[in-house]
Amino acid sequence: MSRTVIISKTAEKKLEKLFKFLVENWSMKVKSDFVKKLDKNINLIKTNPESFPQSEKKVGLHKCVITKQTTLFYRHNSKKITIVTIFDTRQNPNKLKKEI
Repeated sequence: MSRTVIISKTAEKKLEKLFKFLVENWSMKVKSDFVKKLDKNINLIKTNPESFPQSEKKVGLHKCVITKQTTLFYRHNSKKITIVTIFDTRQNPNKLKKEI
């Protein structure tokens, strides 16, 4: 069963910032490769949201590693997937608590 994907304002802002960083510091190809990985994982989440582990940070929150520097956190029910945030794993892990 495929679900509707909703991106929170926080996740949207994080993605915009990440895309800008990738283009300015790396290249459009790096951004494009990241977007392909992101899309692939979101499609996996849509069809089988339980395939990724639950986060220890909060009950009902799942985490999906996109790259070793980027993790996507989401919640789901029978109708929708809500992308809560995109987290840069190089930052202080305590910052994640504010976002979820």
